[in-house]
Amino acid sequence: MRDGSCGENPQKRQQNAHFRRQRFNANGLAERIAILLVVAVVAGISIGLLMPKVNPTVGEITGEYVATGSAAETLQSLTIDDHPSRAGYDRDSFGFRQTDDDGNGCDVREDVLARDLTDVRYVGAAGAGGSGSGAGCKVKSGTLADPYTGTTIRFTRGVKTSSAVQIDHVVALENAWRSGASTWDQAKRYRFGNDMYNLLAVDGPANQEKGSASAAYWLPTNGAYRCEYVARQIGVKAKYGLTVTTKEKRAMLSVLHGCPAQSVPER
Repeated sequence: MRDGSCGENPQKRQQNAHFRRQRFNANGLAERIAILLVVAVVAGISIGLLMPKVNPTVGEITGEYVATGSAAETLQSLTIDDHPSRAGYDRDSFGFRQTDDDGNGCDVREDVLARDLTDVRYVGAAGAGGSGSGAGCKVKSGTLADPYTGTTIRFTRGVKTSSAVQIDHVVALENAWRSGASTWDQAKRYRFGNDMYNLLAVDGPANQEKGSASAAYWLPTNGAYRCEYVARQIGVKAKYGLTVTTKEKRAMLSVLHGCPAQSVPER
């Protein structure tokens, strides 16, 4: 026969079980409330950040498109055209790399590489490693501090390696065509296509990703360079009398909103 003094009172056991269920339910409810609060806060922050980008009206209300500085002032002077046409576009009509304006015997790609790279060495140059002035103008190697990605690229000329660094038209040729270049004569298109003010040596994959996109659809992943990038686009468009779309202008203003002292590059 069992000793009743060793067992727990059934009524007490029931009370303890009830207490444990209440404590578990209370803790579970608190955890669920905490999780819901965190989700609500994250959602609120996300909506606050995204809504001005998605809804132009919200952007106007929140001041997303308010910017100051000479770059913003120059942008305001550009004509808006929301119905640009690609009809008739031909990249070759801009004559990229078909001119030698400085008469050094090399096309503009070589000139941009020589300008934007450091530790530049030239093909066929005298001396060890092929470096030095007067050694020609074809760049053999160098180092690029890529503005679009913020990375460092070691450039070496070669069939399989040259594409690591490409020359980007900051205002893409197709964008220029849509923005007014379709009405230009050949001389002006060639001048635009080879204007070093509109050319940068950049990371090859980033350049391919950009394609012909305007600031409304593509910006450098290197956030520190976006203000200067947009300012240069504005400078190029102002120099050549090109137009912008409403979306493009808003995207530019949104970037310039964060850098009120941004000026248009002089060269």
